[in-house]
Amino acid sequence: MLSEQPREAGPTTALMRKAYARWAPVYDIVYDKLTEPAARAAVEAAVACGPRILEAGVGTGLSLGYYPRDAFVCGVDLSEDMLKRARSKVRRKGLTHVRGLQVMDVCHLGYADASFDAVVAQFLITLVPDPEAALSEFLRVVRPGGEIVLANHFGQTDGPVARVEEIVAPICTKIGWSSDFKSTRIEAWARRNGVTFIGVAPTFPGGFFKILRMRKAG
Repeated sequence: MLSEQPREAGPTTALMRKAYARWAPVYDIVYDKLTEPAARAAVEAAVACGPRILEAGVGTGLSLGYYPRDAFVCGVDLSEDMLKRARSKVRRKGLTHVRGLQVMDVCHLGYADASFDAVVAQFLITLVPDPEAALSEFLRVVRPGGEIVLANHFGQTDGPVARVEEIVAPICTKIGWSSDFKSTRIEAWARRNGVTFIGVAPTFPGGFFKILRMRKAG
């Protein structure tokens, strides 16, 4: 039986806004090709659940073009600086399947219960101040039988790599990243909330990023 990971001090909402305001102008340059395989895999898993998708932490909209044109995609992000770039992409590329991009805290989503077939969060869950609160909001807005799909780096459970990840974690947090957040913490949340933990699949580069899937009870 896996035990829940203890909660650690995380970034505040204000710190996240500041970090992403700094990152917005160069985010695409740094992350586009690096994250594309994981983003495409997350999108594929989400649309298999149905067309209505919420992308939580949509950022500059790097993955919005990966959705099929018959999808119905809403995106939210804490950073208006990021969303300005996402809106520009939507206009420039004619992404008519993107139905809304709003400033919103993922821990307090302004959507009705069971609004979406799936919720996707890419490179987000390890950075929010209260990951469990965000997951509970994802669970609330996804329909019964729908899925929560997370693309992220998750830290090693034990061994020398795990110790290094824990040492460098404070530095990573300052630049808007996380190195030591473990998927076992999400598994523990899933058990407490009656959510089916489907599994974690490695992806590019070399399994550094992973796709984690969970299903809400039908």
